[in-house]
Amino acid sequence: MRLFIYILTSLTFAACTQKQTMKKPDIKPPIAKKIAKEFHLHGDTRVDNYYWLNERENPEVIKYLEAENVYYDTMTAHTKAFQETLFEEMKSRIKEDDESVPYLKDDYYYINRYEKGGQYPIYSRKKETLEAEEEIMLNVNKMAEGHDYFHVSGLSVSTNNQLLAYGVDTVSRRQYNIRIKNLKTGELYPEVIKNTTGYAVWANDNKTLFYTQKDPNTLRSERIFKHILGTDPKEDVEIFHEADDTFSTFVTKTKSKKYLLIGSYSTLSTEYQYLLADTPNNNFKVLQAREKDLEYSISHYDDHFYILTNEGGAKNFKLMKTSENATGKEHWKEVIPHRDDVLLEDMSLFKDFLVLEERSNGLNQIRIKGWDNEVDYYLPFEEETYMAYVGRNPEFDTHTLRYAYNSMTTPSSVIDFNMIDKTQEVKKEQEVLGGKFDKNNYTSQRLWAIARDGKKVAISMVHRKDTKLNKKTPVLLYAYGSYGYTIDPSFSASRLSLLDRGFVFAIAHVRGGQYLGRQWYEDGKLFHKKNTFTDFIDCGQYLVDEGMTSPEHLYAAGGSAGGLLMGAVVNLQPELYNGVIAAVPFVDVVTTMLDDSIPLTTGEYDEWGNPNEKNYYDYIKSYSPYDNVVAKDYPNMLVTTGLHDSQVQYFEPAKWVAKLRELKTDDNLLLMHIDMEAGHGGASGRFNALKDIAREYAFLLDLENKTE
Repeated sequence: MRLFIYILTSLTFAACTQKQTMKKPDIKPPIAKKIAKEFHLHGDTRVDNYYWLNERENPEVIKYLEAENVYYDTMTAHTKAFQETLFEEMKSRIKEDDESVPYLKDDYYYINRYEKGGQYPIYSRKKETLEAEEEIMLNVNKMAEGHDYFHVSGLSVSTNNQLLAYGVDTVSRRQYNIRIKNLKTGELYPEVIKNTTGYAVWANDNKTLFYTQKDPNTLRSERIFKHILGTDPKEDVEIFHEADDTFSTFVTKTKSKKYLLIGSYSTLSTEYQYLLADTPNNNFKVLQAREKDLEYSISHYDDHFYILTNEGGAKNFKLMKTSENATGKEHWKEVIPHRDDVLLEDMSLFKDFLVLEERSNGLNQIRIKGWDNEVDYYLPFEEETYMAYVGRNPEFDTHTLRYAYNSMTTPSSVIDFNMIDKTQEVKKEQEVLGGKFDKNNYTSQRLWAIARDGKKVAISMVHRKDTKLNKKTPVLLYAYGSYGYTIDPSFSASRLSLLDRGFVFAIAHVRGGQYLGRQWYEDGKLFHKKNTFTDFIDCGQYLVDEGMTSPEHLYAAGGSAGGLLMGAVVNLQPELYNGVIAAVPFVDVVTTMLDDSIPLTTGEYDEWGNPNEKNYYDYIKSYSPYDNVVAKDYPNMLVTTGLHDSQVQYFEPAKWVAKLRELKTDDNLLLMHIDMEAGHGGASGRFNALKDIAREYAFLLDLENKTE
């Protein structure tokens, strides 16, 4: 999917611009040369004058991208000091010597911590008690020395607690090399397993490792291999090849440690295979063969598999169970029925309790249910709009549930809840340093806009209590709206730099996510995709009509597939926004979805449609941002991308900006910043990431004349 890392960080991103009052530097923007390339399909001809920008190794392409960065630097040079002020301000809120709440697994407490000044985490553990001597598994700060980009992923400890497998990416293309470390001796094994997802899972023999390899071109996760510790990875045995290029695959292990699982998934279909973790040399068995539109996920407990599924038309999902010895869907028995008004999102299994994560009327709910059916209750949450979810709970035999809670005004808390006596202990609340934050100074609320077809669309909003909502109030409206991914109203310490300068931040829970259940997603995909765009526009218009802002102060932001949303709305109704940030935007939808050599394309036909079919081609072309740029006024815009982006290739935003420069009729700002070292998620390191945010905040606040 074209989403995860940017979306998780993008809630801290802010709005764009106001019509400029400052004097612009005397510099002309880069103009990309035009080399017409014609595409003929379904009796239609498309001309792409900037297709040549996809030649990553072409020196002229690099020269053009560097020219865009020079233009950006020149046009924003007057904000450099302010960017540094914002960076230091946001950094000052972070507890630099911070650490996670320890969690217990197999007699070890695991902790992720940061040291003062450190960009990267230190992964450590303590045996049996928190008073025990710390064992440092990985110090990523030392590992990252000499690298412009560095990311560690997928830490996996063997059953005997002595071996650690982990993935390393030094390019930001999400192609990880797996390394193995002996935690007892500190030895790093010589084998390097290349081009993987970064995650591996151990069999119970403590020497056999299963991992997923990617296609080197499309980056599709397509093959499962078995590696024996101490052998040459070239000798690894292929266990499974996902031949259907609309599917991807992964390997994992059940919480019970009894089974290894191979999962295959597309947008609308899944399939699992299972194997006893004690017998890694045997063959995997299919739990339930894939079927079109049949989705399921599985957990294991006692002698049963528990299955979260949409089988039988359960659009909002239901929970089933089946014996280990009879796994086909004809044997599944209902545990939690389907409900039209409640989306069943996830489950966690404990010895005495079943914990369900549900969503009702857009809000997260956590339900505790005893296996004896004598206990069944929900955790109470009192705020009008919030985010709550079950955290890491690796142990079965416990009455303690760890969950997390936060809201747009309340920093994140990690809470241990006793499922028997219903008492709870806040293990940690996110500290916001700097001496200025008081959550009582902020207020959040949930509003409901009426879309043009009569549907109610929720808007979660936060601002300072002393910020007056009127036509001069700057409001950033953010949304994503694809893949059924719901943007929950969470807290952001970085965002305070906007709120404290008079901004309002709002999330439009548009169709394409699952905020109001599975149907909300279905109504924002394929031939209903335009609902995502019109919902966003209608939410913005609602805020204007209610007198909370005006087009002179309304801003929009989105990234990845949310960048597609930005591209679509500025084509449809550019006059509604004073400025837009489109981060790593997916904007050349027709060309990308016709090119199956590009990462992610074939796996996304169920999301966007396959334009090799004329009806999908026509519909996608009718909204694809790049194909619908015309000669008219556009808002002030900042577009960002990364040269090594594996999710949305850099040339999509580059081509889009080039075409906008050619055709737009206004003199508003159009800036593009290309990170020549990073990919989809931006810079690595917690402080470098803040510099990215500061860059964007400075852009917005400057154009709102709020840089003093």
